[in-house]
Amino acid sequence: MERISTTNILVLVLLLFVVPKVWEACLIILWRPLMLSRRFKKQGISGPKYKILYGNLSEMKKMKKETNLWVLDPKSNDIFPRVLPHYHQWMSQYGETFLYWNGTKPTLCISDPELAKQILSSKFGFSVIPVKRPEVFLLFGKGLTFIDGDDWARHRRILNPAFSIDQLKAMTKPMVNCTLRMFDEWSKQSNGEVVMKLEMDKEFYRLASDIIATTAFGSSYAEGIEFSRAQKELEDYYVTSLTKIFIPGTQYLPTPTNLGLWKLDKKVKDSIKKIIDARLKSECKNYGDDLLGLMLKAAKSQESDRKMRNDEIIEECKNFYYSGQGTTSLLLTWTTMLLSLHQDWQEKLREEVFNECGKDKIPDSDTLSKLKLLNMVLMESLRLYGPVIKMTRDATQDMKVGHLEIPKGTSIVVPFLKMHSDKAIWGEDAKQFNPLRFENGVSQAAINPNALLAFSVGPRACIARNFAMLEARTVVTMILQRFHLSLSPEYKHTPVDNFNLFPQYGLPVMLQPLDSSSQR
Repeated sequence: MERISTTNILVLVLLLFVVPKVWEACLIILWRPLMLSRRFKKQGISGPKYKILYGNLSEMKKMKKETNLWVLDPKSNDIFPRVLPHYHQWMSQYGETFLYWNGTKPTLCISDPELAKQILSSKFGFSVIPVKRPEVFLLFGKGLTFIDGDDWARHRRILNPAFSIDQLKAMTKPMVNCTLRMFDEWSKQSNGEVVMKLEMDKEFYRLASDIIATTAFGSSYAEGIEFSRAQKELEDYYVTSLTKIFIPGTQYLPTPTNLGLWKLDKKVKDSIKKIIDARLKSECKNYGDDLLGLMLKAAKSQESDRKMRNDEIIEECKNFYYSGQGTTSLLLTWTTMLLSLHQDWQEKLREEVFNECGKDKIPDSDTLSKLKLLNMVLMESLRLYGPVIKMTRDATQDMKVGHLEIPKGTSIVVPFLKMHSDKAIWGEDAKQFNPLRFENGVSQAAINPNALLAFSVGPRACIARNFAMLEARTVVTMILQRFHLSLSPEYKHTPVDNFNLFPQYGLPVMLQPLDSSSQR
């Protein structure tokens, strides 16, 4: 009897716990992909065939591996086939809107500007956290970029003053000082040589790190170097994980990878805590008015809608530090590449800088705002080589957007890189470098006024977009005042998708001081 009872208990446990889980797995892995594919096909949307468990991940990985071997002509801005080869191939096969599978996750690619605007601007029905991979939050922090609802509104309310017009004006001087420090380092490295070769992507990464540390946290790149290195290692891991299947729950297992991630995350948090402790011990009145100061004030607030917990402050520091150094350094990198290639535009900008700022005058926010041609070049750089090449949303409920019916749980990808080079939107010269298209403003540059989505659109548009543009204007202006730029013969034109748009083999540039070139 005891033996029968034990058997019965095991059968009962199996029926109650194991069988439902197996049934649920079958629904996710087999039934749901079949039903969703049929549902989208009725709307005229198809895509590559779903493969059990892996979806289309193996195809994506294979195509990227092949195109990463390509070296493009530096004069070619047709980079979409190299950077996102799977999108390029599937669009040619299935049309501008198609369905593919990121593992078992249905993903809808939409490149229509109006539909993209509706999705990105929506205040409900779409979440900004389409994939809850743990390494995402270890790298970016669960800050403003990855929170929704009331938490997002509360954080945005607290952080908005850090990027007000008055605050931005005050940030110009520290941006200038950081750039001057970079020039001093260049001078030391030159060893008296008239022309020097520098890896500008690395130089801009350090500079952007220094600027965000100084302006937002009252620190410096040198003080947060461990923080920066740990984030870079986290970034490398995240990029390699994008074509791997994630099994929920495995992030809690003490695997070698997870142990390494936890160690890096601890380094990042310890570095942030040091910065916070230094501010708390300082004599700075009310903690200061920068980003960190505003968050520390919020920690002491008695108003629930303006209060921020200590763990939230750490997550926001991770978020802003990574975003502030990553995207702006890439904007500077690609703009420098374009100016090195297009010498006529380099000279036009230098002439404008000399007219408005002088040859040796330190620029301020007022003079920088007068640089119309420079702003047009930065816009064109963001269009052709925008650091953020796509954006994703997750349907939290069944949604209807335009003519599309999008089932709950579907990811939507908006491929900025494709949309920013589409001839149907930008005209026949869409793949050419032509800053004059922005002569009458962003809204008049293309057929659709919402065509440029470099900073997204709607209420969730990048909170620091004006900060990024001010930083880019400051740095480019100061470089043009002092140096002539040209591409090194070693440069290989290989833009690559490492979450953001990176030069695969860096950006070696030849810099020649203007005073030496004039003597020649």
